Amino acid sequence: MARNTEHLDEIETVTLSHYNQNAEAYWNGTKDHDVAQNHAAFLAPFPKDKKLDILDLGCGPGRDVRYFKSLGHRPVGLDGSEVFCAMARSYTGCPILHQKFLSLELPAQAFDGVFANASLFHIPSQELPGVLNDLHAALKPGGILFISNPRGNGETCPMTHEPKRGGVFPS
Repeated sequence: MARNTEHLDEIETVTLSHYNQNAEAYWNGTKDHDVAQNHAAFLAPFPKDKKLDILDLGCGPGRDVRYFKSLGHRPVGLDGSEVFCAMARSYTGCPILHQKFLSLELPAQAFDGVFANASLFHIPSQELPGVLNDLHAALKPGGILFISNPRGNGETCPMTHEPKRGGVFPS
């Protein structure tokens, strides 16, 4: 299937414009969300005493970057929104990459884990394999990709019949 870059650029522009224009409201509405379950699921496969190099994909204003830093890890945030990147840098003091998901430029084998909490749903499904390949290439051998999405089509876990919203995927 041919890649319609003009349409993809439009989708990205509209999405990022929305976040840039509503950054403060987004921050106020999400800064106190309890995502402890996602943090725990992401960190569980790693040795407890290991200091991790973590990429927070779609870091927004930096809530999770700051949390991982508070545990002694070395997080790097990444977001397509210029405003979110500035907010995250100010809030965390950590490196924050300003990159669009459809044109990632990540160092090879640099991260123990990628925390993609409520971010990959922004990627058009036909582009997802390419983005996942980019993320896989950025993981160290044995690295972990954590995915959690707030949306879906009613999928459930075949074993628990609970809503299927995320998972931990070893490389």
